[in-house]
Amino acid sequence: MRDAIPRVVIVGGGFGGLAAARALKTAPVQVILIDRTNHHLFQPLLYQVATSVLTPGQIGSPIRNILRNQQNTTVILGEVTGVDKDTKLVFVNDVDREAVAIPYDFLILATGVTHSYFGHDEFAKFAPGLKGLADAVAIRNRILQAFEQAEAEEDPTRYPDLLTFVLVGAGPTGVEMASAIALLIRNTLESEYRRVDPESARIVLLDMAPRVLGTFDEKLSQAAKERLESLGVEVRLGHSVEQIDADGVVVAGERILSKTVIWTAGVAPSPAGKWLNVDTDRAGRVRIHADLSVPGHSEIFVIGDTASLDQDGKPLPGVAQVAMQQGRYAGNLIRRLVTSKPAPKPFRYFDKGNMAVVGKGFAVLQSGKVHMSGFPAWLAWAGVHLQFLAQSNLRVSVFVQWVWTYLTGQRGSRLIVNYQGAEPLKPTVEQTPREYSQL
Repeated sequence: MRDAIPRVVIVGGGFGGLAAARALKTAPVQVILIDRTNHHLFQPLLYQVATSVLTPGQIGSPIRNILRNQQNTTVILGEVTGVDKDTKLVFVNDVDREAVAIPYDFLILATGVTHSYFGHDEFAKFAPGLKGLADAVAIRNRILQAFEQAEAEEDPTRYPDLLTFVLVGAGPTGVEMASAIALLIRNTLESEYRRVDPESARIVLLDMAPRVLGTFDEKLSQAAKERLESLGVEVRLGHSVEQIDADGVVVAGERILSKTVIWTAGVAPSPAGKWLNVDTDRAGRVRIHADLSVPGHSEIFVIGDTASLDQDGKPLPGVAQVAMQQGRYAGNLIRRLVTSKPAPKPFRYFDKGNMAVVGKGFAVLQSGKVHMSGFPAWLAWAGVHLQFLAQSNLRVSVFVQWVWTYLTGQRGSRLIVNYQGAEPLKPTVEQTPREYSQL
């Protein structure tokens, strides 16, 4: 039998899922948050882990620790594999069981996105993306190993392809990553190698779009491009990548030799639409009502990058602020429903603006009619990112590291650590699917 207290299951411990859980802190409900990792990740700073500015522990926080004082919330480490809308069950694989059925009264899906190679999944082997801590550490390893291999290489003709770094995608991630690699080379590695000159490294940023940071105002986009070029980044626009293999990339018929290609273009939503068997947009995001619920199932909410919702005739962007605001809205709506209070007005996203950092002391910021670039925008960027880190100790740690790196050029972590890849969760014993009766 189900508990008399309504049960809210939240799938995903990212920005949206965590915001929903926090909004339900004082609600008379039982909250179960399920995530396949044990930590909340501040994704906007992943590129700084990949370029040795920060360590993984500075942008990741254990979910249990974040919610430790929230007595109505239980955290489950597991991977959701499906949803039965009719019986109101979520199916989860955990460390020793498969298809464990968890019942819900309300369901919030905040399952995020993964890499999208636009139909060229064969690129994934040669061009890793940046979505998790393991990705960031793997990319950091590849960048540092390229210099180590070049230092040990006896044939100087191999230096160019070893020290050429290609980034595919000139959105915020690509722009921030390219500028961060340039600073890593110019400010940190320059004095540490004897047989190769790190400044001879080549950084190439590719995109089929006509300009970088396409969602920003054209003047800010141009300012970002000029800043990238001043850092030594080659910006090539207007052509899509035709091929990526072990020897590099082919774009506009030209081969660029490179042993380090990084994918910073395109994302694909989680399979939530398939789990629910509901209407989705062309990208696979679930089409939702203005109260964030799924058509025909008012007890199921889909938020963040997994959801498709238009506002003023335009789809909401896949950014952290959308997920956070939707998470808070969904949590507040459920709290009102279970306490028999009137439902809030339909969800409306308040756009606080976009920003991207382009190297040391330079950023671009667009918020309403406010458009700025340079050092003031960089200070605003730093303040906003510090504010939204999950815990106060991380804010202090990251602030100190940023100041130290800014003043000295020294990085937080330049260790090459080859972790073995984690195996998918598999049951160790055959068991019949059952409910978490103890929850």
